Amino acid sequence: MSGEEFVAALDAENQAALLRLAELSAAGDTDESLTVEKLLRIALKNELEASEIAAIWMSATTELDVKLALARQAGDEAKHYRLIADRLDAMGIDSEGIDPRRGGYSPMFEYLRSLETTVARVAAGQFTREGIALVRNECFIDFCLSLRDRETADLYSRIIQPDERHHHELGRRLLARYAITPEQQAEARSEARRTIEMAEEIQEMARLKSGVSRAPGC
Repeated sequence: MSGEEFVAALDAENQAALLRLAELSAAGDTDESLTVEKLLRIALKNELEASEIAAIWMSATTELDVKLALARQAGDEAKHYRLIADRLDAMGIDSEGIDPRRGGYSPMFEYLRSLETTVARVAAGQFTREGIALVRNECFIDFCLSLRDRETADLYSRIIQPDERHHHELGRRLLARYAITPEQQAEARSEARRTIEMAEEIQEMARLKSGVSRAPGC
């Protein structure tokens, strides 16, 4: 099938999986220990890792359009980090005292860093992980609104979500351009599935071990 046909089919498959992930993200009752501040601290780690993986991939990518897309993403994720840090400061939390690198890199970061081909990276990163971010951010926005924290909800609705949607659409166009052989399409499908499976595993572990749900993406 053509690149465009393949991406349309993969998108349909992803959407079904993302519905399950949205349910996992919003699963379970919340108590007073689950706060916007706690979730924003998680968001800082997500944004830092997203910026760093895009920068790592950019340096090892030969395709100019992909290299530039990764440059844009690295800058956007770093911008999100600063905006979230500013929001924490406004809430009375000293963001300078938070080091999201503490505890090491996440399993998702390590998995993404291991990918070596452009097709695998675009399928797992921009196309699928950014799709996951859109779903998770919507759950987080709803959580913020339930606590009447409109400032944080607006930050995500007005700035972060449009950026993530742009990254996802970039991934869609790039995947249609570069996943054109049966082998490339099989690789893209495999990495997209693994990314969603890993996101589901991480989400469920966080919920069961730490009571964390509704966490934003990156």
